[in-house]
Amino acid sequence: MNLDKLTDTFFQLYGKPEDKPRCFFAPGRVNLIGEHTDYNGGFVLPCAIQHGTYLLIRPCADRMVRLASTNMEFRAEIPLSDLSKKVERQWVNYPLGIFDQFRKLNVSFAGFDMLYSGNIPNGAGLSSSASIEMVTAYALTVLLNATQLEMIDLVRMSQRAENEFIGLNCGIMDMFAIGMGQKDHALFLNCLTLEYKKVPFILNGFKLIIGNTNKQRGLADSKYNERVAECQLAVTYLSETLSISKLGEISFMQFYKMQDEIPDEVVRRRARHVISENQRVLNSVSSLLKNDILQFGALMNASHESLRENYEVTGIELDTMVDEARKINGVVGARMTGAGFGGCTVSIVREDVVEKFIEQVGREYQAKTGLNAEFYIAEVSDGVREII
Repeated sequence: MNLDKLTDTFFQLYGKPEDKPRCFFAPGRVNLIGEHTDYNGGFVLPCAIQHGTYLLIRPCADRMVRLASTNMEFRAEIPLSDLSKKVERQWVNYPLGIFDQFRKLNVSFAGFDMLYSGNIPNGAGLSSSASIEMVTAYALTVLLNATQLEMIDLVRMSQRAENEFIGLNCGIMDMFAIGMGQKDHALFLNCLTLEYKKVPFILNGFKLIIGNTNKQRGLADSKYNERVAECQLAVTYLSETLSISKLGEISFMQFYKMQDEIPDEVVRRRARHVISENQRVLNSVSSLLKNDILQFGALMNASHESLRENYEVTGIELDTMVDEARKINGVVGARMTGAGFGGCTVSIVREDVVEKFIEQVGREYQAKTGLNAEFYIAEVSDGVREII
């Protein structure tokens, strides 16, 4: 990101070049394995990546919050008294949800001039929304000197903004990875207890490649909330025998013995995915600790098959990209990442075939779907921070 150019844009919008803004950055995230387990109180293994959201921000005295983005045409100028009101179907609702959370904590503030600029593809499943929320929450915490708020508080605040303000029943994984991320490490997170461990993720001789299908999907309008409801129904059936509140509390062996207590075959498959995926995350952590990338790749492949067959959140675009990736000698694992219904894949590819991977998968994907894919070589990054 050219921060000098971004600063010039800020001054073109808001003037007063003698009053410099501060710059903050929040990464996006890619989930290596552990999909649709977070809101079920299960295990996930995400990492922060180098692509993310920059925010230039400075206080102003006129009790207005001004929001602009280099990525979106829509801009807003909102009085402090109206910050709790949603703007119909606009990106500014993500920062507004954070302002709403600060108001609920009785943190007082004046106005701000704010300019966002991101290099995460929107709607690709790399958490552009959580990145916006976390960079806003962190910047406001610093500028308002809200020292009582720790990083985990900002993570929870951002999740509540999604749940309560945006209306998406997401789990905590995205915000957690963006807040707690560390270079060259994945985060092994128990979404039920928020206990976590940093696991070394060193790909000697391999690269982590994100493939964007360019099939857009809006989570709040997708079947995401439907899957959440199906999992809750599975808990209702199973809790007649076990005292549980989330699917993540059940081991794979327990589920194997009692799965027939779920009479609805579709709901049973949803639960089967979540509980088997939980076990795959545990096995993946063991593989990384032993530096067994081949075994880790096999678990990624199994994850995608379960998301395709049991959870039914892949679709022709994601399946085509994964299938084409696996045809290339040197790809040890490929799967969808994110909520599905479009978005991105993640693949572990041997360094010497990266160019072939991008060319061949892109060509075959375009031929079969009519869409042009985009590919990113991901670097595992630190979490949200101020850019000095």
